[in-house]
Amino acid sequence: TMINKKILLAIAVLLIGTVGCFKDLDTVPLDPDVLTADVVYDNPAAYKQVLAKLYAGYAVSGQQGPAGQADITGIDEGFGQYLRGFWYHQELSTDEAVIAWNDQTIKDFHAQAWSAADGFIYAFYSRVFYQVALVNEFLRETTDGKLDGRGQGDLKTEVQKYRAEARFLRALSYWHALDLFRNVPFGTENDVVGSFIPQQIQGKDLFDFIESELKAIETELPAPRANQYARADQAAAWMLLAKLYLNAEVYGAGNRYEDCLTYCEKVLNAGYQLEPDYQKLFLADNHTSSEIIFPIAFDGVNTRTYGGTTFIIRAGIGGSMDPLASGVVGGWGGTRTTRQFVEKFPQDLTGILVDYNEGATVKYPVYYVSASHIGFDSAGIANSIKIGTADTINKRKYEGYIYFPNNNSEFHFRQLPSQSFTKYGDNNNDGKLEANGANIQVADAGLYYVKLDVTTSSNRTYSVEKRQWSIIGSATGNTDINFNWDAATGKLALVNVQLSAGTLRFRANQNDATSLGDTGADGLLDPNGVEIQIPDDGQYTIYVDLDRPDYTYQLRTNSFDRRGKIYTDGQTIDIEDLTQFTNGYAINKFRNVTSTGALGSDTDYPDTDFPMFRLADAYLMAAEAILRGAAGGDKNKALLYVNKVRERAYSGSSGNFKANTLTLDAILDERARELYWECHRRTDLVRFGQFTNGTYLWQWKGGVKDGATVPEFRNIYPIPSNDLANNPNLNQNFGY
Repeated sequence: TMINKKILLAIAVLLIGTVGCFKDLDTVPLDPDVLTADVVYDNPAAYKQVLAKLYAGYAVSGQQGPAGQADITGIDEGFGQYLRGFWYHQELSTDEAVIAWNDQTIKDFHAQAWSAADGFIYAFYSRVFYQVALVNEFLRETTDGKLDGRGQGDLKTEVQKYRAEARFLRALSYWHALDLFRNVPFGTENDVVGSFIPQQIQGKDLFDFIESELKAIETELPAPRANQYARADQAAAWMLLAKLYLNAEVYGAGNRYEDCLTYCEKVLNAGYQLEPDYQKLFLADNHTSSEIIFPIAFDGVNTRTYGGTTFIIRAGIGGSMDPLASGVVGGWGGTRTTRQFVEKFPQDLTGILVDYNEGATVKYPVYYVSASHIGFDSAGIANSIKIGTADTINKRKYEGYIYFPNNNSEFHFRQLPSQSFTKYGDNNNDGKLEANGANIQVADAGLYYVKLDVTTSSNRTYSVEKRQWSIIGSATGNTDINFNWDAATGKLALVNVQLSAGTLRFRANQNDATSLGDTGADGLLDPNGVEIQIPDDGQYTIYVDLDRPDYTYQLRTNSFDRRGKIYTDGQTIDIEDLTQFTNGYAINKFRNVTSTGALGSDTDYPDTDFPMFRLADAYLMAAEAILRGAAGGDKNKALLYVNKVRERAYSGSSGNFKANTLTLDAILDERARELYWECHRRTDLVRFGQFTNGTYLWQWKGGVKDGATVPEFRNIYPIPSNDLANNPNLNQNFGY
């Protein structure tokens, strides 16, 4: 069952404070802060604590967060954090991300101009193999023989489960090594510490090892969703196998698309559900989502780091962006995206077809209505409701709409909202106003049309008419659909109303004498104006603002792609200068606020978890495998899988692919829209032949403003020069 993520993270913090080194736990340490294996494992609880360290290695950068006692040295500790390094390699090298900073060689990622001496590449490479080394040592120290020798034979069943999880984590890191570096040094728990120089394994052989490991532990891992949150289960292993098989041809392992489909469908049938609200997947309470299969867990108190989602969120904030809107105290002004990525989304990312128009309202004279539901005291007068005039002759006739929430509400008029100005009421209930007259009363709650004529000071008159507004036209099947009053916005509202392609107009009390249309399609409503166009069948939301002489409205379609969390205010879509944050649209996908709008537990270090594997990816992988020829699927099944993801994005079927529009290229673009900034993009582009010398260019690819191809050998990164110098068994990847 799922538990609060902080429990697992607290174990990791305890471990970090008690265990200082895992490189050679069989030796007697010279450093008093380093404990030997015999001392560590004397405590039966240490097995779970060390397992927690294996998980924590993906989230934290050392033994003391956010910095201090780093796991690896030679580079800024924040740069050396696992997820941050993985993100650099998978995102900065693609169309999805650029960075403004001049730190060392960081710009070489987007220019695809890195070398074997690159410090960032060496840092992540070292982090990957640090994780592998930790797992290998854990497996050495948790054999049945070791447990028996410590008199802990009763722990075998429990520890065996921990070993399966550790092997999954090693397979995950070896997959990252395979995907990014291909032919890498290789070692397992069977290699003797201190007397072993790793041999280089070829990509196909590493593929086979990862596959065999995952299949060996498949039944030893807990059932899907049966483990603690943020720990591996069978579904995590299935996702990793599916990833491995989808890219098998790239790795030299042949066509394995049928196996990819098989394991994707295991995941699809495992009880996970698409999160109804896409944004929630990237918020501070995303640990409650039933879509995330395997996350890297973060907590603002217990896993403080300058990498992870701290980096992803804060580096993406700059310019006119409000950091607190994303739950952090400040942005780092670094990462943005390219025009080519933005253009994968529809032009409109809001669904607004027609927006409000202020018109000339601000220029019109107004009169004030003070009402009982806002109080008749001085505060109520200060909050008086305004009615205006569009009378171009003498500016002495006013009109407006007032919503009274209660029966028997009362009101009166004042020229200005102050008790020093005369109150006008109606002593005789005859439509004529008297100075200091009685309050006017409306019997029923509702929206009222109020007119006031003060053309002559001796004959002030008014009228009050209750009105029920509706829409009608071919888009409604020529049936009136009534508006509701939205107290939060002070507007009439129809939310998520089903309409047909056609036209509509607004009218009050089902009477065309009050008909309003929009002659200029400019958001201003005109008496007897042209009917408003509804372009497609689907759900729409309409707001009407009658609290002004120039009536206006907003028309939104629900049929738009909600995944484009793209920030444009003050940003240019084109990148002329990589060092300027305002060049390039910003991405505001990950945030340190909850789904209820509350801030995370800390505004420096987010609670937001990183979804390494989630259900939508399984749907898209399955569809791609089918289109690539996997037996057991057909075009209809592929359409079903992709459109499940699209229907979440569009809140309905309006964005669905048709059989003739679902192609492999369409799937590549759909993966970008769904999974951007989640460390999939480079792998996807390589698989589609578009990362280096393909036909797809993006700004500053190859170091050229309009983009340029680069040699194909850059589909993988080099073996770092430092490791080549230290290990005579290694040969450099081709081209470096």
